[in-house]
Amino acid sequence: MSKKVYGMYFSGTGTTKKMVTYIASELAKKLDCEYEPFDFTLPGTRKEPKVYGKDNIVVLGTPVIAGRVPNLLLKYLDTVEGNGAYGIPVVLFGNRNFDDALIELRNIMEKDGFHTIAGGAFVGEHSFSTTLGQGRPDEDDMAIAAQFVDKIAEKVISGNINKEPVYVKGEDPIRPYYTPRDRNGNGIDIRKVKPKTNDNCINCGFCAANCPLGAIDPNDVSQVPGTCMKCCKCIKMCPMGAKYIDDEGFVYHKTELEEMYGVRRAEDEIFY
Repeated sequence: MSKKVYGMYFSGTGTTKKMVTYIASELAKKLDCEYEPFDFTLPGTRKEPKVYGKDNIVVLGTPVIAGRVPNLLLKYLDTVEGNGAYGIPVVLFGNRNFDDALIELRNIMEKDGFHTIAGGAFVGEHSFSTTLGQGRPDEDDMAIAAQFVDKIAEKVISGNINKEPVYVKGEDPIRPYYTPRDRNGNGIDIRKVKPKTNDNCINCGFCAANCPLGAIDPNDVSQVPGTCMKCCKCIKMCPMGAKYIDDEGFVYHKTELEEMYGVRRAEDEIFY
């Protein structure tokens, strides 16, 4: 087969990368064609638009933030050109709900010129937490991803491709971003919350070099002059455990999520 499969992803803490690269690489094996990953997590990778063609299949993955595709990625995603390529939107959510993120990503891909043929929402460990969706995607999630790959491969090989955009769960028009609320029902605004740095920091620069928005000052990593999207990569990946967030509203929201959704196991959902 002359087609080529791409795995294109934004992944702060690695869960979206794990799922997208698995789906895309395994699909390429099933179709006996080339596979190429494209990680657009760091700012330098988003300077030029990606352009695909009708012989391509693109698995595009993002995390879910507040029930939607991260708003800070929307401008870049609008620059991607599908040119008739098959599109497979994939989102990773932190054990609460993916709300409208998957249908939003599907719509973005369709607007960009892709023809969406499948879509999936998978659980990954929540970026705020080490207990919410802990260790996911796990073995069971990857088994569902394997089934997903099989269904997509069957569809492509048979040529039985849907004429309309693939059906996925969600509401359209897309609902507003999920707003956390305190015990009195008042909205909690964490948009301007930024990580702090404790005395464990050795100013190695890892966090600044790996911040998806380039928000951390590389000369003094205790300073965060840029916009923070709360992907928590700097917190989870710091080799010294030096980054943290202690904002009252953020901590309340994190604790509430863990109490409300920490015990249950949210399920992956696939569409094809």
